[in-house]
Amino acid sequence: MTQAVAPLKISRFRALWIAAVFSNVGSFLQAVAASWLMLELTGSALWVGLMAASATIPLLVFSLPAGAIADMFDRRKVLIVAQLTMGGSAAAMAILTAVGLITPGLLLGLGLLLGTGLAFNLPSWQATVPDLVPRGMVASAVALNSAGFNVARAVGPALGGFIVAVAGAQVAFGLNALSYLGLVVVLIVLARVMGSPDRQETSMRNAIALGVRFARFTPSFRKVMAVAAMFALTSAVIQAVLPVRTAELDGGAGVFGFLLGAMGAGALVGAFTRGPVTTRLGRWSLPATITLVGIAGVALGLVQSVPPAFVALFVVGIGWVWTLANLNATAQLMSPEWVRGRAMGLYMLSFAGTLPLGAILSGWVADCIGAGGAEVLFSALGIGLGMIAVPALRIPALNDVVTPEFTDERVRSPHVDTEGGPVLMTATWQIDRSDLEEFLDVMKEVRLVRLRTGAYRWRLYRDAGDPHRLTELFLTRSWEEHLAQHQRIDDASRDVLRRARDFDRESGPTTRHLVAVDMESPEDWEALIEAHEQYHASDGSIPLES
Repeated sequence: MTQAVAPLKISRFRALWIAAVFSNVGSFLQAVAASWLMLELTGSALWVGLMAASATIPLLVFSLPAGAIADMFDRRKVLIVAQLTMGGSAAAMAILTAVGLITPGLLLGLGLLLGTGLAFNLPSWQATVPDLVPRGMVASAVALNSAGFNVARAVGPALGGFIVAVAGAQVAFGLNALSYLGLVVVLIVLARVMGSPDRQETSMRNAIALGVRFARFTPSFRKVMAVAAMFALTSAVIQAVLPVRTAELDGGAGVFGFLLGAMGAGALVGAFTRGPVTTRLGRWSLPATITLVGIAGVALGLVQSVPPAFVALFVVGIGWVWTLANLNATAQLMSPEWVRGRAMGLYMLSFAGTLPLGAILSGWVADCIGAGGAEVLFSALGIGLGMIAVPALRIPALNDVVTPEFTDERVRSPHVDTEGGPVLMTATWQIDRSDLEEFLDVMKEVRLVRLRTGAYRWRLYRDAGDPHRLTELFLTRSWEEHLAQHQRIDDASRDVLRRARDFDRESGPTTRHLVAVDMESPEDWEALIEAHEQYHASDGSIPLES
């Protein structure tokens, strides 16, 4: 428990965490009120599913640019703008509902606007956690964020159901709008106290491409994204059709909030028990917790009264937070700082971006066979995911995740600015016949290093006249991008490059840098190359030819 709450000793994290708890309570008031109001306006499970999905649908469109913005600008300022957008949307819902002008289309549209703010909020929020606490506390900070979220889940839905029943949906919307103010104040203070970090200047297109390549050529991260997407698709049914399932059990708005509160209470228990479960189950933690959610979801679809539904949702909450806390912490710990915003944007796209697809699909199925039948069907698929697909991917246990380390500080050496590009790099080895197979295995790792740190093309060529003379070739968009690539080489990648360098049987690999020449703007190449040589001497890259 001491380890679990250690990040709260850090004042900046504690202030943000407390403000986030109150904001999350408001978000659950909003979710209950919006879903129930949509049911009253339309009587359709599909419309209710669309409303539940509206907060996350924009993630499908904005996750990639939002992740790039999180890496290109001060993340705290991005968070402030996102919070104001969400607060404005909630305030508009409150006003339109109070004056009787709300319609299903307006309600859904404002939900999409709120979801747009959420789409830009999530990558910056996730990427900010390692900036607030020491690296050794990241997993605990992620778990505390989950705990805070689920404190809100335990209180917010029941409170939201009560408010809707007694005062109307407009009051719940208004309270949610007010809940963003405290978080905005804390973020403004943090932005002033912590300052604005330096960010690499690049185009949005290139920033997004770099993030996508990082995920594509980091196999372990790619597997985490796949599991998150599959879990979202199969588990979305539980909350998406819960209003309709509540009605099937002869419950009203109060019962709906009560059942959501059961899931939140279970999730709160899960947040503080996650550590022992993760440690004991090891790499079987994810398969076990995903299967648990599936079994509880099947039970929820089969029960015939509210009390057993409460128990089923309590178990869902436990398994839900065990699963998501582990996936979230794993994704954060796998991501180096330079690309963390984009990595978390892609992670959120894989989970929260897939969630609305599951919500819409399950709403359509519920209209066809009933909410209980939809929950049984999708939860059974979740059981298959936990028992078959996840074990096959062999995702490492959270305690075994290798975090990128940068032992030596990467300081940019002064260099002459140039707009030359693209840049073609080649490195040529003369290897022994007996080393060929081992060399090719290492070069597979080199390929991943080059492509996830900035290269957009990579190939290995063999000399037609000498089969044991091999040349690596890769390209970056610009000379500036190649210089930045050196700063992205973590300790493990540097070791891979050193292993590759040792295969050469002559004086060391011969390296060439070919920069597309601007015919009208000659550069001071001598000064530029002199500065560039310092990188190869300091970061373990294959050196330039002397």
